[in-house]
Amino acid sequence: MKHFLLIIFFAGIFSVKAQNSSSIKRLDGSTISADSLTKSIENLMRKADVKGLAISVFNSKKPIYTKTFGFSDAETQKKLELQTNLYAASLSKAVFAVLVMKIVDEGVITLDKPLQDYLPKPIYEYEPKVWHEDFKELKDYPEYKKITARMCLDHTSGLPNWRWFESDEKLKVKFEPGTRYSYSGEGLTYLQVVLEKLTGKPLEELAQEKIFKPLAMTASSYKWQEKFEKDYAYGYDEEGKKQEKDKDNAPRGAGTLETTIEDYSKFLSAVLNKKILSTKSYKELFSPQIRIRSKNQFGPGALEDGNWNDKTELSYGLGWGLVKSPYGIGAFKEGQGSGFQNYSIVFPDKGIGMLIMSNSYSTGKIIKYLLETGIKDTYTPWEWDQYIPYDMK
Repeated sequence: MKHFLLIIFFAGIFSVKAQNSSSIKRLDGSTISADSLTKSIENLMRKADVKGLAISVFNSKKPIYTKTFGFSDAETQKKLELQTNLYAASLSKAVFAVLVMKIVDEGVITLDKPLQDYLPKPIYEYEPKVWHEDFKELKDYPEYKKITARMCLDHTSGLPNWRWFESDEKLKVKFEPGTRYSYSGEGLTYLQVVLEKLTGKPLEELAQEKIFKPLAMTASSYKWQEKFEKDYAYGYDEEGKKQEKDKDNAPRGAGTLETTIEDYSKFLSAVLNKKILSTKSYKELFSPQIRIRSKNQFGPGALEDGNWNDKTELSYGLGWGLVKSPYGIGAFKEGQGSGFQNYSIVFPDKGIGMLIMSNSYSTGKIIKYLLETGIKDTYTPWEWDQYIPYDMK
């Protein structure tokens, strides 16, 4: 028995060593050594003045390279570590989508029944406890009653991204639900509030019960936890200015996830291995729901349609963006806010993927090169996402 335990122990040591010394297989069949990837990442960070960066690369549906670079606090030179708390921003939405599909698997809701139909009274008649529960303005937009879970997850709800981005800072339905892609944090929040009322459980309890605890994501939460105080990263804006850490957000599936590179890697590994959900739900998750023809995801280009992304047939699934490639579907999710810049993409058919988490907005200037170097991903819609490289300005 003792010898068996020793074998397990040493196997564990060697597997950790191998994580950062073996070759990494890329989409096109080529390989790159961990050392070469590390040097490339460090070089790119210098060119774009990135303060801190955490990277995971996936082969055979599991992380084989996980490494942190730079600082969690550039002023004090505190190093960014594998256990450092990072703000996930909109990477939150990918986790929330899996949570919703778990609830669909359990038969609590369906994707296509209008969400209002689950409630005993109009959503706008409920007294809000926090601002995102205030739907009083939807009384003037009866078309909201058509919004389904599917429309919230594929961003066709017609609700704005966030009400405070509107000129009058009011919640509204901007177009007929289900007819057009338009990124909407409000849409996912509406879905969250309905689920909370339906299940009688808050988002954090649902996420812990159905996602975080089953996957041993012990450092993840949709709300700030006291345990995060010991090691967390500050964000840095476009000018490299340190941002104040926001710790008092009410939990929102659309954007308040706090996590680590190790924890989020567990989540992506579970997705690649089709854990948590049924096969049917994963197929739904990564099936194109709506074709995207806009020039950019945000800004004026979001209203300008054309054939810019026809080659990859850019579309949206449920909670994830989708591109077609010779290696199957690529499912991606971005996350930006408070100085943090995150990106993930997985190619389920190949079991290959890459996770980028950073506390610097300037990381957007090297995302294209990080993906090309790490996994030969040339399919990410970097122009649509406006990840313009530092040397293409």
